[in-house]
Amino acid sequence: MPLTDRQRAILAFIEERIRLDGFPPTQLEICAAFGFAQNATANYHLRALEEAGEITRVPGAARSIRLRNPARPSGDVLRLPVLGRVAAGSPIGADAEAGEEAVVGRALFSPAPDYLLRVKGDSMVDDGIFDGDLVAIRRSATARSGQTVVARLDDELTIKRLKIRARDIQLLPRNPAYKPITVPRHADFAIEGIFCGLIRTGA
Repeated sequence: MPLTDRQRAILAFIEERIRLDGFPPTQLEICAAFGFAQNATANYHLRALEEAGEITRVPGAARSIRLRNPARPSGDVLRLPVLGRVAAGSPIGADAEAGEEAVVGRALFSPAPDYLLRVKGDSMVDDGIFDGDLVAIRRSATARSGQTVVARLDDELTIKRLKIRARDIQLLPRNPAYKPITVPRHADFAIEGIFCGLIRTGA
């Protein structure tokens, strides 16, 4: 069955969010963007996109949408080094895992990542990022408010949702058990990279 105009618009929205943010929107974000009153309406259109072969969804993940036909060669592979650990909780020091790497399909990620970090902690579970996952990171010293980033705070690494406010910067967990981290004005702080996907290892 051909896609409706609304379904083509939703597909374009998903592609744009992945291109700009490095990760897909949630169903709730699709509802907000298209004015759907119920999550079931977004789910109906996403199911139609799945049946048309445009997307797949990962069960149990908050940001579960994956494009089946990304706008680049899907046969390419990436060899990504695992450079260490990143905290999904309180920040932890980087702990390099020398020599470890993973071979992954380039089409799994947008944008293409430069390296992997192993997650320790559960502060990002509402975004589908769990303890033991390998998160794919694209090197970047800048990011937009709302993006999920790897940040360095006083020589420790953490993965959080970035929130840029008028007077300060916050690193937001995606688990109500954790409090936001407000970056002190004179802290040694830097954005190290942007989250662009993950590999679930079962660790």
